Amino acid sequence: MGRPEFLRLRTEDVASPTAGLIQSDIDELKVAAKKLVKDAAKLGGLGFGTSFLKWVASFAAIYLLILDRTNWRTNMLTSLLVPYIFFSLPSTLFHFLRGDFGKWVAFIAVVLRLFFPRHFPDWLEMPGSLILLLVVAPNFFAHTLKDDWVGVAICLAIGCYLLQEHIRASGGFRNSFTQSHGISNTVGIVLLIVYPVWSLVLHVL
Repeated sequence: MGRPEFLRLRTEDVASPTAGLIQSDIDELKVAAKKLVKDAAKLGGLGFGTSFLKWVASFAAIYLLILDRTNWRTNMLTSLLVPYIFFSLPSTLFHFLRGDFGKWVAFIAVVLRLFFPRHFPDWLEMPGSLILLLVVAPNFFAHTLKDDWVGVAICLAIGCYLLQEHIRASGGFRNSFTQSHGISNTVGIVLLIVYPVWSLVLHVL
């Protein structure tokens, strides 16, 4: 009776430290996995936020460009929206317009402007210039500067300039929200600043 009990106690004493080590390793793996998932989710969220803000800024610039050609009619240098769109346009859309489709559109725009100037409306001048810029820009601008913090800094400078000029033309910050089309214009220009500020902050961090 006493010998089996003695053997059972000795076996438990030997197995207990081994089980404890394995359990400790499993706990450490769980902590490491949780940290990995948390960091990956954080980085993925920041990347998604940057991409989303880039799309928003590009469409805000296109909206302001269309508005300027239709019923905004401001004295600001809104042609700066063309390089802003160039540097902020998302990569998928940028490469699509820089490819054969953009080349055909640019070719048709040039032909219409040269041989049929009466049929070429004024409001197409800025979009035509944008397509030409996308197609003929050297790789130094299209890839090196566009994907670097320099392109983001250019977008920030353009956004700050347009916001300052818009507030000055409106007669103050409060008037920029109360005049006709003031709210949409001001919000659109503010969106131009949000993306480069966010990108520069992430670049610094």
